[in-house]
Amino acid sequence: MIEVLVSVLLLAGASFMVLASVGVLRLPDLPTRMHATTKAGALGAMLTMAGVAFYFSDSTVVARAVAIVIFIFLTAPIAAHVIGRAGYFTGVELWEGTVKDELRERYDSESHKLSSGLDDKEKPAPFGKKEDGPN
Repeated sequence: MIEVLVSVLLLAGASFMVLASVGVLRLPDLPTRMHATTKAGALGAMLTMAGVAFYFSDSTVVARAVAIVIFIFLTAPIAAHVIGRAGYFTGVELWEGTVKDELRERYDSESHKLSSGLDDKEKPAPFGKKEDGPN
């Protein structure tokens, strides 16, 4: 029975990794390609590690597999975000079908600074102090 579970996990993991590679080849721009590789590739690697853990059923192998899964789970989204941000800042073109670009108004391509959008708003008065106006 374990062999069937291991086979299903390994095939599912390999299928998700193949899906991620197809996404890299077929999707039109950097953010969508990264989405495919981050989600499908990470899930494929996690399923493969689960298959390895079930196959060997040794506490040290299971501990290493769990550590690898946690590492992938924590680092894959962060790495994709940093790569996507670097691609945007270096001028990689977005797909012409992109509907919304939230960074366009906030990014200054000459100084390479990104404003948070909170810089332009008025700062509230400190607690306990009255603003200028009638008393």
